[in-house]
Amino acid sequence: MPTDTAQPAPASTDLPLLEARWPAALAIVAAVVLYVPLPDVLVLGPRWPFPVLEGAILVPLMVARPHRHAGESGKGRIAAIVLISLANIANVLSLGLLLHTVIAGVHISGRTLIFSAIQIYLTNVIIFGLWYWELDGGGPAARLAARSPYPDFLFPQMNAKHIAPAGWRPTFLDYLYVSLTNATAFSPTDTMPLTRKAKSLMGVQCLASLLTVALVAGRAVNILT
Repeated sequence: MPTDTAQPAPASTDLPLLEARWPAALAIVAAVVLYVPLPDVLVLGPRWPFPVLEGAILVPLMVARPHRHAGESGKGRIAAIVLISLANIANVLSLGLLLHTVIAGVHISGRTLIFSAIQIYLTNVIIFGLWYWELDGGGPAARLAARSPYPDFLFPQMNAKHIAPAGWRPTFLDYLYVSLTNATAFSPTDTMPLTRKAKSLMGVQCLASLLTVALVAGRAVNILT
């Protein structure tokens, strides 16, 4: 006669509806560290306004809201977008001045040119990683709450669910990797853009990276030789 045997309850595979903000905050700090030592010719006006403004937003944001969560207010996300925009504007201005320096033949040493290009290139990777993280599927809060049925990016774990824990969601480091590979290969690699917004962002990043690498590298080689 069959007897019922007690079965242990399955362990919950639900991931917490929180995402730490500190990896993105460290990325912003890295962008500031890369911006500050740029030569004067690649900085429009005094170099302190952008770092000071970014710090004035980042520090209170980290203290008041150290985690992104499903029920976060819109003000927190607006502050995050303003913060990324400030870093983006500073880097775009430096990239424009870098291209002007190369095209106009402004005197600058080859070593300085190469190191400045690396700083701008790495900042570009950081900023677009932040944009992808903040905009995909309506942002971290919307992804945590599963409010958006249509993501902007298709990660491999979304197609092959057996290779990731149940409820897997991309975090900032996943988007930073997407940004790095896009800036290096000038095309998507393992993660595909699905929407026009994502494709436009990736296209702009590829163009900025290509201009930085192609024009600056060619000019630096001519100077060094």
